[in-house]
Amino acid sequence: MNTEATSTAVPSGDTAGTPGGDRLRLTEIFLSVQGEARHVGWPTVFVRLTGCPLRCTYCDTAYAFHGGAWWDIDAILAEVARHGVRHVCVTGGEPLAQKRVLGLLARLCDAGYEVSLETSGALDIAGVDPRVSRVVDLKTPASAEMHRNRLENLPLLTAHDQLKFVICDRADYEWARGMLAEHRLAGRCEVLFSPGMGLVAPGELAEWILADRLPVRFQLQLHKVLWGDAPGR
Repeated sequence: MNTEATSTAVPSGDTAGTPGGDRLRLTEIFLSVQGEARHVGWPTVFVRLTGCPLRCTYCDTAYAFHGGAWWDIDAILAEVARHGVRHVCVTGGEPLAQKRVLGLLARLCDAGYEVSLETSGALDIAGVDPRVSRVVDLKTPASAEMHRNRLENLPLLTAHDQLKFVICDRADYEWARGMLAEHRLAGRCEVLFSPGMGLVAPGELAEWILADRLPVRFQLQLHKVLWGDAPGR
């Protein structure tokens, strides 16, 4: 199989196809190194869906808000298989904004892939196939989208999932620490604290975590360390 590390970009604004049947609107499919969460470091195919109802201040994928093209789910599966790796990450935008993504996730699992879903946590995660590792981003105050957090998702999280906080300043950290205690999050799933790039120094966040002995995993976005903000990497 072809394993070249190149992006299969979907032309911006392409309106080929219609939103009926087993179709999803995609921005790109590409092979890269997983930069976050439990599968960090693994060669991974990323399926980036188009569209997101949120507008976080620190968003680094605003190019996925619009455009894209309609893909048949069969074509998505064929493109994923072409890259020849075991791990697949479905991301966005906000993938759960397209309801047919649930069928794609199930079919990827049926095909034997190790599947993760990156979601804002603003939409219901209950319908996601239990074989999928759900990486839920709980929005902090500095995101300007904290009011969109769907707290009903928290009791649904299991040890198979991860909950991510992007920390932009000390106020974000204090809020996240409070949520950790109030909802006993570390007992539900793995909790990740990630510094907002250019907003808080990684070493400073690490020192806060150590000082408070928080039961969380500090993480950097490995793909940004390697390639910066280049799309499709």
